[in-house]
Amino acid sequence: MMAMSVLVFLLSLGTVCRVTRFITKDALAAGFRTRVAGRFGDDSQPAYLVSCGWCVSVWVAGAVTALAYWAGQETWFQAGTTVLTLSYLTGLASSWLD
Repeated sequence: MMAMSVLVFLLSLGTVCRVTRFITKDALAAGFRTRVAGRFGDDSQPAYLVSCGWCVSVWVAGAVTALAYWAGQETWFQAGTTVLTLSYLTGLASSWLD
């Protein structure tokens, strides 16, 4: 079994944070969250799932971890996860500095 490098782990972590934030909080995904709530009800488990960072992160982390294991050393994986990680870190810095 191959161990995940620290670089791939950190890029995966940043990616999970950014994708989770996008799904649960970003205005661009608000339509998705609204459609889920409209279909299943505002108080339904699916509506809660798509708005709960703890809940979404489990599923996102599972997908990202599988992808990292399979393609973590590939340039396209590292480039994509770098973009998402930098996006997340920039958002955090912006929140602190504003």
